[in-house]
Amino acid sequence: MTATFTMDRRQVLLGGGALIVGFSLRGAAAQEAASPAKRPGSLATTPYLDSWIRIDADGRITVFTGKAELGQGIKTALQQIAAEELDVPFEAIELVTADTKRTANEGYTSGSHSMQDSGTAIRHAAAQARELLIAQAAQRLNQPADGLRAENGAVIAPDGTRLGYGELIAADILHVEAQPSSKLKDPASFKVMGRPIPRVDIPAKVTGGAAYVQDMRLPGMLHARIVRPPSYGATLTDVDSAAIEKMPGVVKVIRNGNFLAVVAEKEFQAIKAMLALAASAKWQEHPQLPAERGVRELLINLPARDMTILDVSDPSVSGQRSIEATYTRPYQAHGSIGPSCAVAQLMDGAMTVWSHTQGVYPDRQAIAEMLQLAPDSVRVIHVEGSGCYGHNGADDAAADAALIASLIPGRPIRVQWMREQEHAWEPFGPAMLTQAKASLDADGRIADWHFEVWSNTHSMRPGGAGCLLAAQHKAEPVAEPAPKPLPLPEGGGDRNAIPIYAFPNAKVVHHFISQMPLRISAMRSLGAYHNVFSIESFMDELAALAGKDPVEFRLAHLKDQRARDVVQKAAEAFGWTKDQEPPNGRGYGFAFARYKNLAAYCAIASEVEVISDTGRARLVRAVAAVDAGQIVNPNGLINQIEGAIVQSSSWTLYESVTFDDTRITSIDWQTYPILRFSAVPDSIDVHLIDRPGQPFLGSGETAQGPAAASIANAVTSAIGKRLRDLPLTRQRIRAAIEA
Repeated sequence: MTATFTMDRRQVLLGGGALIVGFSLRGAAAQEAASPAKRPGSLATTPYLDSWIRIDADGRITVFTGKAELGQGIKTALQQIAAEELDVPFEAIELVTADTKRTANEGYTSGSHSMQDSGTAIRHAAAQARELLIAQAAQRLNQPADGLRAENGAVIAPDGTRLGYGELIAADILHVEAQPSSKLKDPASFKVMGRPIPRVDIPAKVTGGAAYVQDMRLPGMLHARIVRPPSYGATLTDVDSAAIEKMPGVVKVIRNGNFLAVVAEKEFQAIKAMLALAASAKWQEHPQLPAERGVRELLINLPARDMTILDVSDPSVSGQRSIEATYTRPYQAHGSIGPSCAVAQLMDGAMTVWSHTQGVYPDRQAIAEMLQLAPDSVRVIHVEGSGCYGHNGADDAAADAALIASLIPGRPIRVQWMREQEHAWEPFGPAMLTQAKASLDADGRIADWHFEVWSNTHSMRPGGAGCLLAAQHKAEPVAEPAPKPLPLPEGGGDRNAIPIYAFPNAKVVHHFISQMPLRISAMRSLGAYHNVFSIESFMDELAALAGKDPVEFRLAHLKDQRARDVVQKAAEAFGWTKDQEPPNGRGYGFAFARYKNLAAYCAIASEVEVISDTGRARLVRAVAAVDAGQIVNPNGLINQIEGAIVQSSSWTLYESVTFDDTRITSIDWQTYPILRFSAVPDSIDVHLIDRPGQPFLGSGETAQGPAAASIANAVTSAIGKRLRDLPLTRQRIRAAIEA
């Protein structure tokens, strides 16, 4: 992969040549404050159209998004949106993703917000730009605008006169604020949106092309490797670097407190030097991990701040039969297939970092603080990484590269983590504990619901340098900020803890744990994965107590018609029937959730096979129904749901971080097993419910929770025993069968 250096658009404007749209991100907050109505999506914070769309005098169109392509397919979907509303072919759009020098600050690419925020902004900006171009043509042709139409990159008059967008563009035509609403195209007229256009990011990935930051190779690039401490809190007491500095190709050995690295001309030279450097380093370790404690014992005894997040009471309704249950989730790793990587270069006092971070602007702020540079002198450019799924080691690798590059000006520095470093040092998905208690009335309906969750913040993403390992390990370390709960309605550990079902009496309590013994941060879906697993497992337990079919039981407590639609669609497509009997050794399970109670709806029915002799469970088939609002690319949406189900299967059946009293011990694919190709489901069938004209609903994380619960419910169906502790390993299933 070769880096492309792009001239600042203001420089082009000043330098003459083609007329292009200016670019402005300034004053967004002030403009928003003055706005009488909230602008849609990310236009609320970046209101100028030219922050999103550029049209050159030759008709070339560039669209900008502050969101990053993480493998979820947004490059394709956002390109479709822009092409549709601008009335140009899909191929006519060039899309630029997250880059602190070129794109709007849209924060993190997380929480299934890309379509909801950036897609909505681009759609409205493109629609308004189209109307401005039509108005410009009307003025030039001295004709009424309502008699003109946009088509294939031009405005067409009734007599056939054609003015291309490049002819109509002026230096400031798009330097206007977005309207609160724009004249969007009727979905019935769509030519690009709603079509299964092949994803633009796939070809290089499946042909061995330069697809990832791991593939980047810049002229004069040096290769660096980090020697991480063997455990949390370990102190470097001694290292003999003299012999390593004499090794072939070694350019520099860097020690800054507990930060230890080696830089070499070639990659394998760096690896050999790293191994030698690690062998010579002496560390003082401090046993501080709760090795012998299970998740339940660990979390229930950690200090917590209690917050009641739902309290609904109807004294006229009371229950007669009650049950309660406790569910746990272990620490889990992102398990990125490609260990984290970054490239950085300090040139003429300016630092450029290429990273697979999920937030280029927060990462820029953190790196600038760590290096004591002005934020404007740091540029962070997103380049896809091989594996993501949340806050893995990407930001730390970027900080490593930037710190080393600051000491070797002029030459690009590539930092590539090793597998054991990724597994031991990435921020994990937090362990969680949930307790549920409910009672049924005489009719078998839920009369009272009580749910409690113990968990951490679920996000320690950069924004400050203290979230970066390199900054923490320096001789003058930057303190890690205090964890804070993420606010509802989206939440963190309490995401999806409030049930979407209608209960007359309900109470939900979030026990926020401020500190965890293991390093944690955001992993895909945050607390929703475990909360939905818990709620939907408990709904099955309650259905059994009531003697009701699990699907009928859910529908009896759902008022939201769109929720009912996906439940009914998934059940129908699966062939779900009341009192059905699965084949011997197999079980059927069902689950439903609306992600964050405000994003996409998803219901999943599963068939699971359990080998009784070994306890091994395998998801045989899954049928999902999803309502994500207006569909832009059906294939892309199906890809997201299929991937989420496979990923959740791996979490649910296999994954758990292990550790002793000092070190993380799950440092490779043997000690941290994941789902293998042999265990991939025979079929995953995804049914989409399109909602033309409705807002985009985030869908990338909507299936993880329902998939987990549907698998767990299917295991219960297969063996007749309920397992409540994740993962549902063969050892646990076998023990349940024997019990």
